[in-house]
Amino acid sequence: MISDIALVLSTLMCSLIAGLLFCYAILIMPGLKKLDDKSFIKAFQVTDRIIQNNHPLFILIWLGSALSIIVLAISSLGKLEGIDVYIMLFALTGYFCGIQAPTILVNLPLNKKLQKLNVAHSSEEELRASRIEFEAPWNKSNEIRTIMACMTSLALIVLCLKQ
Repeated sequence: MISDIALVLSTLMCSLIAGLLFCYAILIMPGLKKLDDKSFIKAFQVTDRIIQNNHPLFILIWLGSALSIIVLAISSLGKLEGIDVYIMLFALTGYFCGIQAPTILVNLPLNKKLQKLNVAHSSEEELRASRIEFEAPWNKSNEIRTIMACMTSLALIVLCLKQ
């Protein structure tokens, strides 16, 4: 029973995370790319600040996805057989190594550094250098997170269909 609930919650929450990362990859960041350096940084700061200020639904989904996939893995021990064990292990590993790790190691430090930049008191050269230092690594990491989030969601959907 717990593993069934955890599977549904994991699938839902990981899919929501995949959708969020996908939107950043194909809509938000390409849209921001068209802005000048000052506008790009300010727009990113504003949107990121909503997340950094612990938006309750974002926190619920982000932390809930991590918790639910851990509960799923633990509650599925001994219940899953054959290929299903490997699908579960892929989802668990993909989630933490492909989504959480890049977020913690790359995206969050870049976000925090950009948040500290005072756009109003920075020169055009400082803004340009900050954007260059931020944009490409952030986007590359987000591409990895997006692919892994989609693959994790797909693995969980497959597990749902097999139950």
